[in-house]
Amino acid sequence: MVTGKILRDAILSGANSIRNQRTRVDELNVFPVPDGDTGTNMSMTVGAAVPELQAMKDSCTVGEASKAAASAMLRGARGNSGVITSLLFRGFSKALEGKKEATAADLAAALQKGVEAAYKAVMKPTEGTILTVARLAGEEAAASGLEDPVELWKLVVDAAQRALDNTPEQLPVLKKAGVVDAGGQGLVVIFTGMLQVLQGGGIVAADEAQGQSKGKLNSSAAGKGVFTDDLMKVEDIKNGYCTQFLVNKNEGASADKLRAFAESNGDSVVCIEDDDVINLHVHTADPGVILSEAIKYGYLTNFKIENMHEQFLARQAQGKGLEKQAVAEKSGDASPFPYAAVDPERQYGFVAVAAGEGLKDVFTDLGVDAVVSGGQTMNPSTEDIVSAVQSVPAKTVFVLPNNKNIIMAAEQAQKIADRKIVVLPTRTIPQGITAMLNFDPDNTSDANTIAMMQAAEKVGTGLITFAARDSEFDGKKIKKGEIMALENGKIVATGTDLAKMTYRLARSMKKKDTGFITLISGCDVSDADAEHTTELVRAKCGGDVEVTHIRGGQPVYYYMIGVE
Repeated sequence: MVTGKILRDAILSGANSIRNQRTRVDELNVFPVPDGDTGTNMSMTVGAAVPELQAMKDSCTVGEASKAAASAMLRGARGNSGVITSLLFRGFSKALEGKKEATAADLAAALQKGVEAAYKAVMKPTEGTILTVARLAGEEAAASGLEDPVELWKLVVDAAQRALDNTPEQLPVLKKAGVVDAGGQGLVVIFTGMLQVLQGGGIVAADEAQGQSKGKLNSSAAGKGVFTDDLMKVEDIKNGYCTQFLVNKNEGASADKLRAFAESNGDSVVCIEDDDVINLHVHTADPGVILSEAIKYGYLTNFKIENMHEQFLARQAQGKGLEKQAVAEKSGDASPFPYAAVDPERQYGFVAVAAGEGLKDVFTDLGVDAVVSGGQTMNPSTEDIVSAVQSVPAKTVFVLPNNKNIIMAAEQAQKIADRKIVVLPTRTIPQGITAMLNFDPDNTSDANTIAMMQAAEKVGTGLITFAARDSEFDGKKIKKGEIMALENGKIVATGTDLAKMTYRLARSMKKKDTGFITLISGCDVSDADAEHTTELVRAKCGGDVEVTHIRGGQPVYYYMIGVE
């Protein structure tokens, strides 16, 4: 029989095991872009349960140990691989609920229940991944009839390893790269760490050096371009009024001239139109000039004008404390999102995930209440998203993940938050911006969900980044550090000239009906270089396309390109 103490220690051992080997698992990732990395996400997810388990007494039951682990992992889940891992352990919690000790049959049933939950959470399960490894291990365990829990778990580890070894035969991309699935490997590492305790050995010791080295890397990446206020002065804000409104168009009115006028009298211009309405956002020194021009195109509604000088000073009045606050949040000492009770009078609110002060400002200007710092390389946990949601005093909160590896964590937040969450599965920042521009406060939640995602899905996203590792992808050899161009997630070119790569990608993405191209520059791109590249894109993409530039300040990506 497996006691609560043994199960507790087994999960602790699994957590230490994946922590020690997370870099090895990270390096299995086939795609060479810098990302949240599978091993890191799984380690942080399972690691979220460590404090809870360490606080439990030796007299705990298997039901209590599994419940504590599952609850902590659900809140700490990061990335798709982390969410799936948390759901596997949630199965343990459900199957072992109320039990003092666990038999081999209980463990087999627990694994089966976790696999069922994980498959249900994935809209289109892909075989040859962590899901396959868990499923085949669970099926062999259930069919084995073994009565010894140790022998059963040895079978689980062996079956998982065999399934892992076969993943290259199921996914050609793995076979071409000569690796196994990273998530599946992480799961085998966790199960193997658990087996050590079940066999009577001690808990796998945590390698402190392994934990620290990766943490420093993530900390460095997270810091780029995020805390820029210390480098600014209030007088640096030349266009100090964030101005946004709707123009209900006169017959024959077009946004082209209004956009051009706004660009000549401000910056950070986002201008979208449909058959009836123009939605204009601009930072300007004189909102009156913008409004006087805009009223020529139709009647104006939904005004929002904010003094950015006051916003800046308010942030400084908090003690230049954004960076300290982030450190405190990471250590669990403070949260940047204080809890707010639901206001019955407020129907809708918004949470978005983005990295970089420029992008945070853009989403805030578009009506987002709370911006969770994160994205590529920095996948926020489910608990991070829940905290942000519960700081918004609205009955329904829309969440925009803006990254495919954050969508599942956002969906898990729906199970925890004390108010309704609607996850808009935006996969990129440009999609998120367009979705916000298409929100209609007079529409129902369902109607907005449909309209916002229909608009977002029409946006093509280009990314200019660098190769995080040597790789071969689609027959192309890619060297670490090379600049890569990605179109809607697929690598289309590599090179060394940043400006040339950027305008070539924008030009290749342009279609006959393209009306707008938006360049979002990252923290590693100077204003001068961004302006030069924007002019090149304008020159190369023709006069019939409006090209705008936003200083996003995001890490990892030199440029994000939105095409619609």
